[in-house]
Amino acid sequence: MSYQPLLISFEEAKSLRQHVNSNSLIGQSIAAEIAALEAYMPIGIEIPGHGEAGGYEHNRHKQNYIHLDLAGRLYLITQEPRYLAYAKEMLVEYAKVYPTLELNTSRDSNPPGRLFHQTLNENMWMLYASCAYSCIRHELTEAEQNLIETDLFKLMIELFVDTYAHDFDIVHNHGLWAVAGVGICGYAINDQASVDKALYGLKGDSVSGGFIAQLTQLFSPDGYYMEGPYYHRFSLRPIFLFAEAIERRQPELEIYQLKQEVIKTTSYAVMKTAFPNGVLPALNDSSKTMDINDEGILLATSVCFQRYQQDQTLLAMAKHQNKVWVHSSGETIANAVAQQPDIAGFNWGSLALTDGPAGERGGISILRHRDSHNDDSMALLWYGQHGSDHKLHSALDHGHFDGLHLSLFNHGQEIIHDYGFGRWVNIEPKFGGRYIPENKSYCKQTIAHNTVVVDQASQNQGDTATAEARWGEQHFFMADDQQCQGMSAFVRGYYPGVDQQRTVLMLELEGFEKPVVLDLFRMISEQEHSYDYPVHYSGQIIRTDFDYECHARLAPLGDEHGYQHLWNVAQAKVSGSSLTSWLMGQSYYSLVSSATADSEVIFARTGANDPDFNLRSEPVLLLRQRGSNHLFANAYETHGYFNEAIEASTDARGKISRVNVLHSDDQASVVELVLVDERRIKVAVSNQVGVTAQSENQVTVNGDIIRWQGPVSVI
Repeated sequence: MSYQPLLISFEEAKSLRQHVNSNSLIGQSIAAEIAALEAYMPIGIEIPGHGEAGGYEHNRHKQNYIHLDLAGRLYLITQEPRYLAYAKEMLVEYAKVYPTLELNTSRDSNPPGRLFHQTLNENMWMLYASCAYSCIRHELTEAEQNLIETDLFKLMIELFVDTYAHDFDIVHNHGLWAVAGVGICGYAINDQASVDKALYGLKGDSVSGGFIAQLTQLFSPDGYYMEGPYYHRFSLRPIFLFAEAIERRQPELEIYQLKQEVIKTTSYAVMKTAFPNGVLPALNDSSKTMDINDEGILLATSVCFQRYQQDQTLLAMAKHQNKVWVHSSGETIANAVAQQPDIAGFNWGSLALTDGPAGERGGISILRHRDSHNDDSMALLWYGQHGSDHKLHSALDHGHFDGLHLSLFNHGQEIIHDYGFGRWVNIEPKFGGRYIPENKSYCKQTIAHNTVVVDQASQNQGDTATAEARWGEQHFFMADDQQCQGMSAFVRGYYPGVDQQRTVLMLELEGFEKPVVLDLFRMISEQEHSYDYPVHYSGQIIRTDFDYECHARLAPLGDEHGYQHLWNVAQAKVSGSSLTSWLMGQSYYSLVSSATADSEVIFARTGANDPDFNLRSEPVLLLRQRGSNHLFANAYETHGYFNEAIEASTDARGKISRVNVLHSDDQASVVELVLVDERRIKVAVSNQVGVTAQSENQVTVNGDIIRWQGPVSVI
């Protein structure tokens, strides 16, 4: 038989068939898909009309294509005739209705489809429906094939390639879905002309558009995608589904070897950003719960293992996911997992990824530390380009104003975190499931992130076009010695006349149960400003070493740039140093901060000026300081244990009592950690631009000369 399904050959389906009802990882994955399909089929086939994003009609069309795809693949694997009948009827019913549908009503700047309010969802529908069609085409009559191809798939291709030609060649996440959908559909209906448009763009040059242009232009040399991990993982689905189809139909293109194996590079890049619990960091518009169980990363884990290398970390990823792609690649990695019963949690180690087409637009640095109990700590510093391209259209503006953002993680949880996006995905009563107004007024603003705010205004005046012209620069990255790891970066001009440098150190110190994270945030200006250092945490305040005043009547902290959404709950004047501890889960955390005579601590909470209760109510701690040149020196300590079930609490007080700034200028910063037993630990950091491991540094502190080589010295 000359026609083969796109993603699973008849021979591969036969091999997968032997795993049905088995207890292997691939067997369990097949069983989960069978259960999902069997639960959906009794609902019957319904082709709804138009509806709101996240509404009934939207979700029904979405569930239809998901289960249509399952029915097609599972028919090949199980040979269950009911699955064939279901997939055929679904496609025929859509083919009968599709030509009669008018374009939907767009609720944003995305062009509408005939089924969905935006073409992105329609691209997805066509992609999955085409995969399903390729699985059953050989079982259909010529009349059924003609109906489905003429009245459904060819009309869809015409909509995307002709009607919306201006969006088809867009080099962007949305463009990936468009070209992958058309390309896979073209293969499914033997329309090579449409496949070529999807591969090489409407001009056929592989530069102005098409899948080749997407792969060669979207990602940095390290594979990072400017919109951040949430949208990056979404791009992996069309990449792998189309790439697998290309490899099978046009192997001479060697798609997996394109641009020094860019598909592997970009897959590893998003995997490497994940927190140890698998959740992806919330950079730019991002969910707080999206993790490596996402379908795109699931595909990438299986295919990279089969197509590229038998990597141990991929095995650990698959074990964490506890599922594989129901595909020959899923069978391959599942067999490998079965041969290694003892696989530790995945650990990509410490790393730095560049941002920008040539790696010239800042990036992201990550420090990781695994202790003797296999507990992982992680610190993430972001200093890349603004995560959007407003020149495309406004709906693609997913960037946040958060240069030098910091996230911290240990004991299985994110200690200080990014708020993420403001959206109730697919919950139609909440603004139609779209981004809520507070996404712009709060979530995008700098105060919603763990980075210093100058004069209570967002970076780059909160203007996307201004932000797109700027990005950070790496100062240094050092991770060879787990006892002292560090990363540092500058952003310049994000505020007029103010430069910023953030240095984050992960220090394994004697007597401490977890690494101490030392955060040195340096403000550089000739003029005096107000500086706010926000800390977004979760949990309950346990103690402070200062007195504060709680406000009986709450008022917002400000009028704009996100401050209008923060209640001022309590505040205090502090000097010298300040300590705040909180309990989160079963761990205590302490933040010990340097302070000057006129420092202030503000306890705030999200929820002000939020009449529809769109924002989550979460605590925020602000360290406020006036000055020109200023160094925030903050030590984060994890300590103790709490278990309410057995009424146990140990080490609720940390070991660090004070943090003192001893020296700070363009040459170096020197700070001192004072412990409760009065031991003192000095940390010196070079601020010299271009510092290397061989750089010699020298500063005088209180008459003593401190010399060291390289970026950091712990004394």
